[in-house]
Amino acid sequence: MRRLNMTTCDVMSSLTQEPAMDASVQFIAIPFDLTSDGLRAGESFKCASAASAIERAKGFWQVLGHSGAVAIVTIGYPPTETTILRRFGVVPDELPVEPLP
Repeated sequence: MRRLNMTTCDVMSSLTQEPAMDASVQFIAIPFDLTSDGLRAGESFKCASAASAIERAKGFWQVLGHSGAVAIVTIGYPPTETTILRRFGVVPDELPVEPLP
């Protein structure tokens, strides 16, 4: 049996229990590429669930050849809370404040 990351469990339990009626929850996968200027975020991809964001980020990294990718969940519009669900490959320590459209 596979154990889930506590961060993922905490996020999922808070999403199922707490979102207010006006809260917006978005699951996003963001690829990163290595350029001469360092790591740069690519085009973000909105997903239907946390699992699909994690799988998309994994695909960005393994299949499409990006240097790394992250799966995140943002709560609120504009986002008031951002949580990293999973990191793959080489990603910067500080994520961009606003994922690129």
